[in-house]
Amino acid sequence: MSAGAGAAVAGPSTVEELDAAVQAAQSAFEQGRLEDPGTRAGWLEAIAAGLEQDAAALVASAVRETHLGAARLEGELKRTVFQLRLFAEEIRLGEHLDATIDHEDPIWGMGPRPDLRRCNVPLGVVGVFGASNFPFAFSVMGGDSASALAAGCAVVHKAHDAHRELAARTAQTVTRALDAAGAPSGLFSMVTGRQAGEALVDHPLVKAVGFTGSTAGGRALLNRIAARPEPIPFFGELGGINAVFVTPAAWAARRAEILNGYAGSFTLGMGQFCTKPGLLFVPAGDAEAMRRQLGEALAGFAPSRLLSGRLHGGYTEAVATLRDSGGVGVLLEGDFAEEPAPTVLRTTAADVRRNPDLLRQEMFGPASLVVEYQDQTELPGLAGLLEGQLTTTVQAEDDDDVSALAARLADISGRVLWNGWPTGVTVSYAQHHGGPYPATTSNTTSVGTAAIRRFLRPVAYQSFPASRLPEPLRDSNPWRVPQRVDGVWQRPPAAGKEGLR
Repeated sequence: MSAGAGAAVAGPSTVEELDAAVQAAQSAFEQGRLEDPGTRAGWLEAIAAGLEQDAAALVASAVRETHLGAARLEGELKRTVFQLRLFAEEIRLGEHLDATIDHEDPIWGMGPRPDLRRCNVPLGVVGVFGASNFPFAFSVMGGDSASALAAGCAVVHKAHDAHRELAARTAQTVTRALDAAGAPSGLFSMVTGRQAGEALVDHPLVKAVGFTGSTAGGRALLNRIAARPEPIPFFGELGGINAVFVTPAAWAARRAEILNGYAGSFTLGMGQFCTKPGLLFVPAGDAEAMRRQLGEALAGFAPSRLLSGRLHGGYTEAVATLRDSGGVGVLLEGDFAEEPAPTVLRTTAADVRRNPDLLRQEMFGPASLVVEYQDQTELPGLAGLLEGQLTTTVQAEDDDDVSALAARLADISGRVLWNGWPTGVTVSYAQHHGGPYPATTSNTTSVGTAAIRRFLRPVAYQSFPASRLPEPLRDSNPWRVPQRVDGVWQRPPAAGKEGLR
């Protein structure tokens, strides 16, 4: 059944319940699309306040269902609340509307120009699929839901089966907050179950889908969307290996520091981060010393259960498959216990050139693969064997010439790091969390303020009467948003929190 204010999730939603949720979302979208940015920002802030108020109960549910610790979950919920408030500030500024005005010009260079005005408008109803590994940040009111609401869309969320109790509680908090803030009924709702998820993707009123999950699951959704009579945008984050390249100079100067950072990053959250470094390219040399230093780096590691039994089974299979491949050995022996100890596998550049698939096996859990190379000149070519990545990292010294490698990594990555580790994705203006397929299915970001623009599309109005133009395109600019007028940007003082209510 669908989860609205005060509703509980008793079982999988029926197709009829899904249709009712989408129909209600369409009605709410048609009402809400006319609201000014200040009103919409107030809705996001109401959700943020509601999540803060219910934090204790939400975190308790998450601890029971996900095996993640309370401290981690409290931090993730804090990030979710921060993101909602940041998006509220962003849409008040109005830059996402990209309001552009070309006044009528009889002497325009290519002939008389009519009055043309363009701005971005919300897509409509958005279907969002929650992730298992971030039960707050990429789930019910995670980045996809928050950015779609900020854009002016309505959201129907398909809950992840790994934390259905938490999803229901979160959905109740969200809908209760939206109701109290005066948002249209149905602006946000939640459904459960595979049948409802498939019907959500197929529904003709759904105009975009957001997804965070496995490559296999994302590809299945992408194919289903492509088969619709009206294909729609699919913003899928499917994962990645997040390769790290260490130069010989960095390895000589900072090997222990690098291995400590690597150990902490690939085991963070039991290796269940989409940005986990699954590949480490290092100079060939003393494998025994590397094994000893990695062992020391992991000496204080405290294992815990993975998110679900299904995920544990997939992790076990992935590690075993890669371990048993030709040319792969075990550098650090782990296990597949209920609380698995970390595993580090080892291969060579020559082996991956013979079998590039070794670089494409994602092990979603506390495991990673070290690739030993002979010469730094090999690194751009080895990077060329990789598929699309969410992140790649260069560990280098200031006088290292890594320009060819960095250029290649920029071709295949959404985010390139220098002397850092990819786990930990801040929510900010310049953030980009995406990358070429199979990292994602689009060239957009699912994190940061730019994520809002995914759920907008441009519309141009030609020779419209002033009174019939959308507010962002009027010369009087009642919403006080930035406007590009006859090629020149004009940025009036932004409205305050009460200025557009």
